[in-house]
Amino acid sequence: MKKLFLILIVILTSASIFAQEKTGKETLTTDEIIVVKPYVPKISYAFKLKENPSLEDEDIPKDTVNYTINSIPVASTFTPTKGKAQSVVRDRLKKIYENYIAVGFGNYTTPYLEAFLHSSSARNNDYGAFIKHKSSKGGIKDVLLGDNFSDTQVELYFKQFERDYNWEINAGAKHLIYNWYGLPKDQMFTDTFIDGLNEKQRYINVFAGGKLHFEDGFFKGGKVSLNQFSDDFNSGEIHLLIAPKIEFPISSELINIEASLEFIGGKFSNTYTTDDDIKYTFLKVGVSPSFEVLRDDLTVNLGAKVYYSFDLESKVNKLFTYPNVTASYKLVEETLITFAGITGDLIQNSYREAVYENPFVSPTLNILQTDNQYNAFLGVKGQLSSNVSYNFKASYQNEKNKPLFISNPSLTNGLFQPTFGYQGENSFGLIYDNIETMSVEAELNVNLSKEFQFTGKLEFNNYTTTAQEEAWNLPTLKSTVTLDYHNQKWYGGANLFFTGKRFDFVTPYNGIGQSLELDSYVDLNLKGGYVFTDRLTAFAKINNVLSSNYQPFHNYDVQGIQVLAGIIYKFDF
Repeated sequence: MKKLFLILIVILTSASIFAQEKTGKETLTTDEIIVVKPYVPKISYAFKLKENPSLEDEDIPKDTVNYTINSIPVASTFTPTKGKAQSVVRDRLKKIYENYIAVGFGNYTTPYLEAFLHSSSARNNDYGAFIKHKSSKGGIKDVLLGDNFSDTQVELYFKQFERDYNWEINAGAKHLIYNWYGLPKDQMFTDTFIDGLNEKQRYINVFAGGKLHFEDGFFKGGKVSLNQFSDDFNSGEIHLLIAPKIEFPISSELINIEASLEFIGGKFSNTYTTDDDIKYTFLKVGVSPSFEVLRDDLTVNLGAKVYYSFDLESKVNKLFTYPNVTASYKLVEETLITFAGITGDLIQNSYREAVYENPFVSPTLNILQTDNQYNAFLGVKGQLSSNVSYNFKASYQNEKNKPLFISNPSLTNGLFQPTFGYQGENSFGLIYDNIETMSVEAELNVNLSKEFQFTGKLEFNNYTTTAQEEAWNLPTLKSTVTLDYHNQKWYGGANLFFTGKRFDFVTPYNGIGQSLELDSYVDLNLKGGYVFTDRLTAFAKINNVLSSNYQPFHNYDVQGIQVLAGIIYKFDF
């Protein structure tokens, strides 16, 4: 009996010690507790979020499509109702609807449509569609060729949320129409020349992809994307990216390993001056391990990036290694945080990305990889108060084979027809150079009140080129000022953009090329709306309020003042 009693005491004591190590709760014992990994709570431990897709507007950057109407930020119209103090009866909460359709129309014959529709067959999935269309018949002053524009996008998605993982897939297509309307104004063109020139270009991007994320385990998931891009001149490009991610603990720290496999292959039917085709094929395999160290107010990420690149056309293979080290330290809680780092990367350029940045490129580009050898930066950020935050950063980077847009030389004197409609000094090519860039960036965010928000950004860049006279079409100074206002019924805002001077290299027909300075410009845009009901909102937007006749690219004027208005209808299925 005594033996049995002693055995029970030993078992109960062992169970108590095991429970102490398992839960980490304080007891009166003096046993040593070894923490294998700090407890980091996750949302998934409490419940599974069912999130809606974040479908961001993928418009061509403002500087390249200034003659179009920008997207209406419909999300800003979902304004919560302010509560009122009452003795007994409470105001009914304003309902937030999960679907919307926005339609509008503007001058320059500009129809606009945007819609987001989604539903679910169970509590743990979500599927839907995003549709967008905007176009313009053009009408820029003194333009000899057609300057109409069209942008249509359709995307479908499906998301599944499980207990320990979630996944999503998406697919869609984007259709763009542009014109090479930027003929030089200092050259005479006959009516026969204008009538016979085919200035139209059409782009089609078909894409698909997916994401997978695991809450626990070493394998954290990854993403995959596939893009097929083509145009009306028999150009074609396929771009595949696969990027898995692994995470595992070492003592009390975490090691992350991100791998990547990227393939791109494309072809242009001819060069700018000959009938020879252009082909490019790259395969890039990479791995990026990183080790994160957390010590009170100090966060350090020690990592590196290693790539092996195969140029399958020129049969040249090469190994690239880059640092990936970042650190931040809280000097004064959230008020003053210093950060620094040195990183690098091997960037795969593509025809698709070049078009989205400058739709007036010719289908004769030389596609290469950019070797961003290092990017060293130092900065401070934080919150001066609960309403004011700031971010200041200085950096210095060295890039080999950095792409620059440059005007293609003219192949006609305006009397005879060129072979293609982009050969009249009205298109752009890509040229590469080794460039060192010193940058200073500053950002200030101020919540003036619950209704007013202010954001100001300033960026200064100093470029040092190797072979080229200038960093063509890259501005030295850029600035953005944004002011937003909203209350229960009204919302509005203003955006002021400033782009400093740039340089381009222009070569007239049978002439000598020379550097040309493009003037800096200011573009002011206004937006506003009125909420009639929970379901119905009216909106309006005015672009280029100053009606500035500026050129984001050489010979490419923009539309004057642009006005667009419409309604947004929100609903549930």
